[in-house]
Parts: sequence; structure tokens; C-alpha cells
Amino acid sequence: MTYFKSAYKNAGIHHKMVLLITVLMLVNFAVVAVILKYVFHIYDNQMYKKTSEVLNISSIGIENELKDVEKVTFKVTTDEQLQRYLLQLEKETSPYAKMVLRKKITNRLVAFAGSETYVYSMIVIDKEGQVMSAGNREGIPQELRSTLSELADEHDGSNAWYAAGHSSLLAARQFKSFTDSNFTLNGLGTLAIRVRIDRIVADRVQTSGRDGQLMITDGRRMIYPETPLLSESDIQAELGRKQPYGIATYSGGTFFAAQIKSSYTGWTYLHMTPFDDMFRSITIIKEVVSAIFVIMLLIALALGARLSGSITKPIVQLIQNMRKIEKGDLDRLEEEALGAVPLSTQDEVGLLHRTYKKMIRRIRELINENVAKQLLLRETELKALQAQINPHFLYNTLESVNWLAKANKQDRISEMVEALAFLLRSAVSFEEQLIPLRKELDIVRSYVTIQTTRFDERLVFHLDVPEELMDAQIPKLTLQPLVENAIHYALEPRIEPCRIAIIARESEGALFLRVEDDGPGMTPDFLEKLRSGQVTTRGQGIGLTNIQERINLTFGTPWGIELHSESGTGTSIHVCIPYVKGDQGRVQGATG
Repeated sequence: MTYFKSAYKNAGIHHKMVLLITVLMLVNFAVVAVILKYVFHIYDNQMYKKTSEVLNISSIGIENELKDVEKVTFKVTTDEQLQRYLLQLEKETSPYAKMVLRKKITNRLVAFAGSETYVYSMIVIDKEGQVMSAGNREGIPQELRSTLSELADEHDGSNAWYAAGHSSLLAARQFKSFTDSNFTLNGLGTLAIRVRIDRIVADRVQTSGRDGQLMITDGRRMIYPETPLLSESDIQAELGRKQPYGIATYSGGTFFAAQIKSSYTGWTYLHMTPFDDMFRSITIIKEVVSAIFVIMLLIALALGARLSGSITKPIVQLIQNMRKIEKGDLDRLEEEALGAVPLSTQDEVGLLHRTYKKMIRRIRELINENVAKQLLLRETELKALQAQINPHFLYNTLESVNWLAKANKQDRISEMVEALAFLLRSAVSFEEQLIPLRKELDIVRSYVTIQTTRFDERLVFHLDVPEELMDAQIPKLTLQPLVENAIHYALEPRIEPCRIAIIARESEGALFLRVEDDGPGMTPDFLEKLRSGQVTTRGQGIGLTNIQERINLTFGTPWGIELHSESGTGTSIHVCIPYVKGDQGRVQGATG
């Protein structure tokens, strides 16, 4: 026993925590597993027994009977005798003859109605609106006749269900003419069968008031029962729930509610079971489980606090020593650390103190290295300041050449030097990611000025940019590399004049730029290599891939460039970016 205590005392803190948590988790798991097994056993027996027996069996049994009624409507509406009687009734003009035919129709309905268990009455409404009924003689209001006739006409010969309220359910179907040679499928009248839904439910559902109540609704009217357990507003609230079952509290109390929507009729079957009767035992078990978890939580907190104290107490002592060292000089760091190293324990705390001693030694080394790095940094900054002299020297030299050319009246040389100086300043400056289109065109003009001196009349440059688009913001050095590509691939390989044009348009918030030429074009293989970045351009070295990446980084992936070229017809490069101008463009450039 003494050996195990010593091993636990000298074990690492991590192992102590893992051991304690493991023990607590095993105890929790064992207790919870036993309790939940019992809880779910009762819960499953109660819930699935009610929902399965009442909803599944009941709804299937009820709908099977309704399907039988639907078959009866089909059988009646396709009866040859009724078809002939209705055809004759439609053609007959004598009131007496019509009365005789209606009597025959009634007798025929009696023959059908007498053999059906769940048929309350059968009613035929002819095209004149006259009613012939068999079974219960309860009449149908004129408004309901019109509604049933319209419903049957709407379903065009198929069965239609109508919930009239107060547990009144009617099946309606239109008579379609098909007897003898008159296969016209014209409407001859409407059949309405009043169904004994209460008897169907009574035969198919074996429940008592204590077990709950089955309710059937089409969402607007209550089909069954006549006096539901819930009010109309509570039923609508229950239909609005997304869960198929759950606990709900309404004006009538707390219920376990389950619902199923029929795929055949579209009705919703609701079963409401009083919660107190069904879940009394589960409620007691939940309270017991909650009490057990609270007790176990308190125990875990107590043990955790004790374990935490064993960890934090040595660390607090180490922090106090570090604060003392913070007030001294660096020369005494290692000396102070030696007195703070406890050698009695072999766990992580002892290792922490010994590591602290090594850290102090490393701090001294880092300080010495930092002094050396600061000296190197200052030397590097000095070299960087010296390197800035070179561009200024170049600009001053070009300015001197420019004034010398003007003094000697060499206007062409002066113009070329000014263009070169402007082009160099624009290329070296990286202060702005986005610049106005006007400024980008100035860069292009400077570049074209230099190339015009080289190619003279062979280079025909054209701009088609509306003035209102000059303030549009674009990534810097987007068009100049494209013009450089056009000169390299379209102008240089030929001796005839080459036309290079820049065209800008705006549409639906997008800026479309196009650089096109009438050069020799590109072969499909070379075009594919250029699109993939395998071929680089001259000048600044900014290829199509580089321009595409900068546009994506600035505006996002939906924007970019497209390259179109055909051998012998020329090349055009299309740039599509968002149309922004002024401060808006600078904000996007800063955040892109």
C-alpha cells in the first residue's frame, strides 16, 4: 500500500488528472447506463405502444376503408344502368319521364347503398341540380350541392374528399359518359357519398378517454371527432409544430402529442395522450437522475479543487520568485534561480523549476544575440538608404538629358526621355494598388511614345475610352503589359503596319477593357501555353498570369482576363473588373 501511495505522489500531474477523471467517468457511465436503460425501457414501451397502435394501425385501417369507399364511387359512376338513365335524363323533356328516370336512379342507388357498411347515404345530383338519394334521407343544402358539383368537376372524374365539418365526410365523383358508342366523357352529374367516419374510427381504433383521443383534420376543418379534445386554436398550434411527436401544453392541460400526415388524403392524424398518466414514472426517474448528477458534480468539483491546488501552489511560488528577479539586475538571474529549485519532487512542477534555470541562461544568450542583430539591422538600414540614391540619380540624369535635348531643339529625343522618366517613376512607385484609368492610360501613352520612336509608322495606336470612364479604378500596370505583349507578338514579327487599340466599356456595374491587335494571331498550342503562364512577356516581366492573380487578390475570383486569338486574324485580351471610381476604388484596393 505504501508503494502505491509513493508511486501516485511522484507520478506526473497529467497522470494524476487522467486517473481521477477516468475513475469518475467510469462511475458516471455505470450509474447513468443503468438508469437510462430503465428510463428508456419505460419510455419506449409507453411512447411506441401508443404512437404505433393508435396512429399507424388506426390511420392505415381508416384509410383502407376510405379506399374501399373510393372504389364504391368508381363502381357507381361507371354503372351502365346509371349511365343510361343519366343520358336519357339529359335528353328527356317530359317532366313525367324525368320523374320516372329519377325514380329508377334512386332505386339503383338503394341497391348499392344497402351493401356498404360505412356508407351513410348515396346522393346523385343531375345537371339540373335535382337530388336523388338512397340511405339516410338527410338533405343536402343548395350551397353544398354546388360545392360538391364544382369539386367533382375540378377533379374531372377522379374521387374527391370533402370535409363538411361536424364529423361529416363526403366522397364526390363526376359521372363521365362512356356507354355504348357515346365515349365522350362528358359530365352527366355528380355522385356524393356520405361516409360514416365515426363508425370507421370506432371499429378501427380501440381507445378510451384515459388513453387519449384520435383526431383527424384536413388543416381547416375537423373531420373527426365532432367534439375534439383540443380547441380550434390549439389544433392549429399543434399542426404548426415541426416535430412528429413531443410534449405540448395547451388550455386543456399537458399532452404527449403525436401526428402523422397521410400521403393518400393529405389529412393529419393527431393523437393526444394526457402527459401525467403516461409519463408519471418517467418524471420520477428524471428527478432521481438529476439528483444523482448534482451529487456527483459536487464530488467532482471538490476533488477538482483539491487537485488544482496541488498544481497551482508550486506555480504561485515560482511566480513570486520571478517577480523578485524582475526587480534585480541581469547578473543575479541565475543566482536567484538556484535558490528556487525544489529537488524533493520528480513531477512536472519540479521539472518546471529546473527548466526555469535553463531559461535564465538562455535569456543571457538571447540578449547577446539581440545586440548583434541590432548592429546588423542598423547596417542594413544604412545600405537601404544608400540604395535609394540610385533611382534619384537616374531621374536627375534623365532630366539633364531632357534639358540638353530641348536646348539643342531635339524635340523627339526630349519627348522620348520624358516618356521614359514617367514610365520609370510609375513602375517603381508601389504606394497605390489601384489607380484611375486615366493614369494607367498615361503610362500606356508614355510606353507607346517610346515604341513609336522605334517602329515609326508601323505602330498605329488607337484609344476608344469614353471620358466618363477615365476615373474608374483599375490595378496598376494592367494595360501597359498587355500593350507590350501586343507589340512583341503582333508588331515585331511583321513589316506591315500593325493596329493596336484599347477599348473600354461599362455595363451593369462591370468595367470591360479590351486590348486588341490585327497581327498574325497565335496558334492554339502557343495560346494554351500563354494562358497557363508558361510563356513570359518582355519589358516589366509581368505576364498574363501575374495580372490575373493581382485582379483576383484585389476583387475576387469572379473577375479576371480572357485571351482570344486566331491564327491570321489577330489577338484580343479582355479584362473584366468591377466598375468603381474615386474613393470607393481606393478603399477596395486597400482591402483587396
